[in-house]
Amino acid sequence: MIKRRLILVLFTVVAIAGIANIGFADLLINGAGATFPYPIYSKWFDVYAKENPGIKFNYQSIGSGGGIRMLSNRTVDVGASDAPLTDQQLADAPGKILHFPSVMGAVVIAYNLPGFTGTLRLTGPVVADIYAGKITKWDDDKIKALNPSAAIPSGQDIVVCHRSDGSGTSYIFTDYLSKVSASWATDPGKGTAVKWPVGLGGKGNEGVTALVQQTPGAIGYIELIYALNNKIPFAQLQNKAGNWVDASLDGVTAAAASSAGNMAPDFRVSITDAPGPNAYPISSFTWLLVYQKQTNKDVGDQIKKFLGWALTEGQKEAPDLKYAPLPAEVVQKETAQIQQIQVP
Repeated sequence: MIKRRLILVLFTVVAIAGIANIGFADLLINGAGATFPYPIYSKWFDVYAKENPGIKFNYQSIGSGGGIRMLSNRTVDVGASDAPLTDQQLADAPGKILHFPSVMGAVVIAYNLPGFTGTLRLTGPVVADIYAGKITKWDDDKIKALNPSAAIPSGQDIVVCHRSDGSGTSYIFTDYLSKVSASWATDPGKGTAVKWPVGLGGKGNEGVTALVQQTPGAIGYIELIYALNNKIPFAQLQNKAGNWVDASLDGVTAAAASSAGNMAPDFRVSITDAPGPNAYPISSFTWLLVYQKQTNKDVGDQIKKFLGWALTEGQKEAPDLKYAPLPAEVVQKETAQIQQIQVP
């Protein structure tokens, strides 16, 4: 009898504990998309979860194309992209999708040139010719003309590296090339995925970073933080004003200033090849994407709360991770848009 009572008591305790665990289970918010902002999103999700016990994020850094696809299929709650959705993508989605610029960043032209010291200078048209396969050697006359006092190794082949997946970083890069090169604008043009004329493909910013690191003569486009973290040199670029500029937070902010005052109502805007003496030419916003009409009240409420946090407290984390905080005018307009999210 005592044994039976003991078993009954233990069973009851386990049952109550199970019910308690169900009642206090973490609310999971699923996201997927861009690798460009992954370092800061990872930081945000960690900090926010610590400040808000019971909220967890699961973010898959799979590239902007994958994030857009998963959001469109409603397999994630939040998408992330470095390229704004096209009119067709918005029309094909099962509901209205809102764009929220989260931070701003820079794409750099990283290189692995054994024996070269100093800073390499490149212009947009020259980069376009390299990626088009028209310039194949590092000691090409066009490159040497931009670097007259530099000892560029002779005979070194250029190994072009690009993304193999659908990528917002590719969109930013090809958007820039399309603005500075008429031939590139015609073919292959701009997009999250284009038909690359030459080169090796790597998955994610991580994949292209690894290719550049491991391949003598390589050139690749990656987000600034990936170059800095891996100590990979990157080129100084000539901007629209004709000035030579390094990738920097100030340069990204200067590029954003050209459009912050007249931001499109839906926040779909390009700031590559921006005017201004200090503007860094391959700068971009990156976006979080959410449905205007949420299907789950708890998830919808937390998405609204998280967006409000990211636009304010979260911006303080940006500079340490080499992203530029959003302009105040943009934050103000986005804060108003958060109220458009409808929760059941």
